[in-house]
Amino acid sequence: MGKGDTKKASKDSCHAELEAPGTKPKKIDRETYYAELEKLQVELVKLQEWVKHEGLRVVVIFEGRDAAGKGGAIKRITEALNPRVCRVVALPAPTEREDTQWYFQRYVQQLPAAGEIVLFDRSWYNRAVVERVMDWSTEAEVQEFFRDCPEFERMLKRSGIILIKYWFSISDDEQDRRFQERIDDPLRRWKFSDTDLQGRDRWEGFSRAKDEMFKYTDTKESPWWVVEGDVKKRARLNCIHHLLQQIPYEDVLPKPFKLPARKKSTGGYVRPPIDSQTYVPEVY
Repeated sequence: MGKGDTKKASKDSCHAELEAPGTKPKKIDRETYYAELEKLQVELVKLQEWVKHEGLRVVVIFEGRDAAGKGGAIKRITEALNPRVCRVVALPAPTEREDTQWYFQRYVQQLPAAGEIVLFDRSWYNRAVVERVMDWSTEAEVQEFFRDCPEFERMLKRSGIILIKYWFSISDDEQDRRFQERIDDPLRRWKFSDTDLQGRDRWEGFSRAKDEMFKYTDTKESPWWVVEGDVKKRARLNCIHHLLQQIPYEDVLPKPFKLPARKKSTGGYVRPPIDSQTYVPEVY
């Protein structure tokens, strides 16, 4: 961590401490959550400017079960950042043409250039978990992925890319609760799909697939970081706090200054009358 050390961001309030393995951490109150989130988002902006300043290339992968909280964490990371610097990649199902390409090819196209951060909302790890459990890929394709993936990630790191991988963990009871919330809420019902329903019935299959994926891809060079996701707000704060610790950075934000007086117009511009233009009705 550089000058923008997030250790000042009150560790006690943003780290879930379990009394015993499997114990669900307590919820965090809204006031504390938003206060901590604001501090962390300020540090994210500093990190963004440092990435631009140094020409770094950063890739962050977010994986986990459906409704585990990946999307919420990504949203809180990006909402204060410049989309030209930090972008989210959430690829749809591959096309017929992409199905004939080298598996990693369409992900390579999304990798960052200098001064960019790319957040993958699901990634090449689709093959090892979702595709495998849903029978969308063959066992031979999965085993080939396990052989290729560690070397692929070593290639990325050798090229200078900073690669960080997060797995969001969630209990079956909490997943069911969130699924029901989505079904009941017309604003979020689109988030629940037939695939979610099928995946729910294959809970054990997802667990086995995730365990085997970790066996091959949780390497010393490119480890998986597991985020306890049963309490959303804590998961978001813990993930952001950890992310900030992975890339040493300094505060290179431009210093604030007072705006100078606006220059007076010398062109004799006259604004057209209001009734000459069509305005949106002021309903509110």
